[in-house]
Amino acid sequence: MAMKEFKAESKRLLDLMINSIYTHREIFLRELISNSSDAMDKLYFKSLTDDKLSLSKGDLRIFISTDKEKRLLTIQDNGIGMTKEELEDNLGTIAQSGSREFKSENETGEDVNIIGQFGVGFYSAFMVSDNVTVISRSYGSEQAYRWESSGADGYEINPCEKEDLGTTVILKIKESTGEHNYDEFLEQYRIQSIVKKYSDYIRYPIVMKMERSKLKEGTGVDGKDPEYDTHIEEETLNSMIPLWRKAKSEAGEDELNNFYKEKFMDYENPLKSILSKTEGAATYNALLYIPAKAPYNYYSKDYEKGLQLYSSGVLIMDKCSDLLPDHFSFVKGLVDSEDLSLNISREMLQHDRQLKIIAKSIEKKIKSELDKMLVSEREEYEKFFSVFGLQLKFGLYNNYGMDKETVQDLIMFVSSLDNKLVTLKEYVSRMKDEQKFIYYAAGESVSRIEHLPQTELVKDKGFEILYMTDDIDEFALQMIREYDGKQFKSVSAGDLDLDTDEEKEDLKKQNEDNKELFELMKESLDGKVAGIRLSGRLKSHPVCLSSEGHISLEMEKVLSKMPGSGDVKAERVLEINSAHPIFTTLKTLHDKDKDKLKTYTQLLYSQALLIEGISIEDPVAFSNAVCGLMV
Repeated sequence: MAMKEFKAESKRLLDLMINSIYTHREIFLRELISNSSDAMDKLYFKSLTDDKLSLSKGDLRIFISTDKEKRLLTIQDNGIGMTKEELEDNLGTIAQSGSREFKSENETGEDVNIIGQFGVGFYSAFMVSDNVTVISRSYGSEQAYRWESSGADGYEINPCEKEDLGTTVILKIKESTGEHNYDEFLEQYRIQSIVKKYSDYIRYPIVMKMERSKLKEGTGVDGKDPEYDTHIEEETLNSMIPLWRKAKSEAGEDELNNFYKEKFMDYENPLKSILSKTEGAATYNALLYIPAKAPYNYYSKDYEKGLQLYSSGVLIMDKCSDLLPDHFSFVKGLVDSEDLSLNISREMLQHDRQLKIIAKSIEKKIKSELDKMLVSEREEYEKFFSVFGLQLKFGLYNNYGMDKETVQDLIMFVSSLDNKLVTLKEYVSRMKDEQKFIYYAAGESVSRIEHLPQTELVKDKGFEILYMTDDIDEFALQMIREYDGKQFKSVSAGDLDLDTDEEKEDLKKQNEDNKELFELMKESLDGKVAGIRLSGRLKSHPVCLSSEGHISLEMEKVLSKMPGSGDVKAERVLEINSAHPIFTTLKTLHDKDKDKLKTYTQLLYSQALLIEGISIEDPVAFSNAVCGLMV
C-alpha cells in the first residue's frame, strides 16, 4: 500500500509532540503501557456483555522484550486489538482518541477505567525510535493489520498474519548520540526501573524475561571458587496493587510507614499518615505524610515541594507543586485521580481545572488533620510545630495574608504564663475581661524577651504576653491584623493604653514640665531618636526603647540583614523611668552640667540599644564614656 500522509497538520504537530510536550524521553514507555492497559480494559468490558467471549482478568497481561542486536523494543498485549479502520482513525490522526470514543459509547455504570489513549501519547514513541510498527488483530476479526511509520512523512497499513488477538508495538530504537543515550532503552534493568517508576500500579501484569545468575551446584563451598550459570526468568515488573486504594482498616501502620520510607527515601517513620478517598467534584485517592523531620534543604531555595501525581495508577508527575500550597509544602505523598488525562504536559497541567479542585480539597484535608492533631495529640503536634511552624507562619505572611484563615489557628507561640506553646485561640479564651489587646514581645530568644524592660507593666497588670522569636513573626501578625476581634499590640509600641486617665494626665504634665530637658537630650543624640519622654511602662528599669509607626525595632533588625533592603529604621523613642533615681540625676545635670548630661544621654541610649540586642555604633566611645565616669 502507498504511503499515506497524517491528517490534522501532522508534520508540524508530530514535531511538536516529539520535541516539546514531553520533558523526559523515558515517558514513551509509560504511554505505550497505558495504551495496552486500555486495550485490555476494553476487552474485559466486552466480556461482561458478550456471551461468546469467556475471559477473566487473570488472562490479560503486557509483555515487554528487547533485541539489542536489531535494536528492537517490543510491547505486546492481548487486549481488544484494532481493525484496519481503527488503525487508520486512531493512528492516522494525531490526538484522535479511540479510548475516548469507546468510553463515551459505553456509559452503562460499569467501571470502564480508560487511562490512556492512542493519539497524543502514542507518538511519544518517535522520541526514541527511527521506526514504529504496530501489528494488531481486533476481537471478532480473523484478519490482522500492520501499521508502520518512520515519522511525519506518513504511514502505511497492510494486511498481515497474527495468531492471537491484541496489539504488538515494535520500536526500532535510535542510535545513541553524544547528546542522547538511546541504548538505555534496550537494557532490561533500565526498562524495569521505568516500569517501576511510572507504571507500577497498572492493574495487569507487565511481564519481561530477565537474565539472572545462579550459583552452580557444588561451587562456593569446601574451598571451591563460586561459579555461576546464566539463565532467563520471566518476571512481573509491577506490583499492581496501590496501597492508597486500600481501605483504612486494611492498610496497617507498619505498611504505611514502610511505604513512606521506601518511596520518599526517609530513614524515620512519618509523624502522621493520611489516607483519603474523595468523590464528588473531584474523585481521587490520596496518601499523604507529615514527616517527623524537615529535609536538610527544606528552608532553602533548592527544595522542591509537590506531591506525586497519578492518573489511575500511572505516574504523571513526580513532584506536582500545584497540588500543595506553600504553607503546607512540607507534606509528602501522592494523589491518584481518574479525572486527569494521562497525556498531558507539565505546562498544560498547571491550568487544569480538575487539578485546582483536587488541590483545594487536599488543602482542606491537611488542615483538618492538623486541627485534629492539635486537639487530640498535643505532644505530637508540638513536635510537628517545632519542625514546620516557621513554614506555617510564612503562610500567614505570604500572598498578603490571603491564607490567614487557613493557617492562623495552627500557629503557636511561647506564653509568658508558663513558657509553654499556646495558640491564638487559647490565648484569647483566657484573656481578662478588661484586656483590650493581644500583647506580644519580640526578640532573639525567650530568655532575652523575659528580661526586656518593656514587659514589666504588662506582666504587672496580669496580662499574658506572647513571645515572638522568629524573624517572620511580626511581619505575619501585621497581615493578620486582628484575631477574634482583638488587635495585636507590641509591648514596645508607643502607647500600651494601660494607664488610668489620672496616670496619663500626670505623665503628660511631667513630660511638659521637662520639655527643655528632653529637647536637649534629643539634640545630643543627633537625630538617632524621634523623641524622648517619660515612660509609664517601666517599673524597675531606668530606660528602654519603644517604637512608633509600622516598623518595630525587631523588624528593623530583620530587615537590616537582608541584602538590598536599604537603611530601614524604626522610629525610635527613648523612654525614661520617672521613678528611677537616674531621672533625678538627669534633671540636676540639666541645671548644672549640660555637657555631662549629653554624655549620660548617650550612655543611656547605648544601654537601651544593648538591651534590645542592637549593636551600638561606636563601642570605643561607649567604653571611654563609662571609664570617664569611673575615675
